[in-house]
Amino acid sequence: MAIKFNRSQTFATGGTVTAAALHNLIDGTDIYPAIITDQSALTTVSTADKMLIADTDDTVNAKSVTVQELFDDALSAGTYTNANLTGQFSYGTATGNRTVSTSASITTGTINNATLGTTTGTAATLATGAITNLTAGTTTSTAANITNGTVQTLTASTANISQGSASLTSGTIATLNSTTGTIGNFSTTLVGDLTISTGSATVGTRVAVVNTAQEYTAAHNFNATTLVSGNSIAWNLQTNQVARLVLSTTGTMADATNKVDGATYILLVTQGTGSNTLDWDATYKWPGGTKPTLTTGSAKSDIFTFISDGTSLFGVAVQNYS
Repeated sequence: MAIKFNRSQTFATGGTVTAAALHNLIDGTDIYPAIITDQSALTTVSTADKMLIADTDDTVNAKSVTVQELFDDALSAGTYTNANLTGQFSYGTATGNRTVSTSASITTGTINNATLGTTTGTAATLATGAITNLTAGTTTSTAANITNGTVQTLTASTANISQGSASLTSGTIATLNSTTGTIGNFSTTLVGDLTISTGSATVGTRVAVVNTAQEYTAAHNFNATTLVSGNSIAWNLQTNQVARLVLSTTGTMADATNKVDGATYILLVTQGTGSNTLDWDATYKWPGGTKPTLTTGSAKSDIFTFISDGTSLFGVAVQNYS
């Protein structure tokens, strides 16, 4: 068994023991590590277990402290420049720089400056930094709020980019909401709708835009639709810019809905039974104020072309196709 104490005061056999020597025996005794290392090992430590500690505010008496009190006070008040922690580590609020060498699972919170390899979490808010490979959000959670930085591979149900810019080199965003900022180079295949509510977008030559002159190298056309024959015939111009009408009875073209100033519309009317007539609402305007007379005869067709001022439709007729 190892020596636990070093006595600086010795006594001769049969000698005289003085009070001063006894004081020296106690005051000058050094304690060796064996007083701890020779004890039975404790494999499980409870937060209520106690330790002996030297209190800097009391130089006379040693004090006892529980494990819980030791770590609560030391970790909250102290600063640790190099702390290497392994195993499961849970903490509330952390400030400063934190380096995790292997992996980290973050369910909520804010990382002010992050350089991450692979991160998986239900939600992450990053002020700045780079994520090499991010899988964030599930079908039951919100995804990632990225204010600045680079995401090389992103798979997320929803991504909200509130300001600045984000670079996505590959991956899928089911819903992208960019409220403020710039999408500098947007090259991808869109499945669904792309809506730009304010501002403008610069696109390549394969996309038609409303404020740029373009030359088409392939045919573009309206989807031809069919109006319903009847006594009063409705024409919704918003969904039927080029329309067909096969007359099965005499009818009247009602006032067309959703007229747009400057827009053109085409109506192809074909006789179904051969002798039906077609009248026109007063909002249809004709040269000289004279309404055209529909060509009669089974399968005979007339073509009516209109331009609108937003209130009326000004038309011309080309007739008697068979």
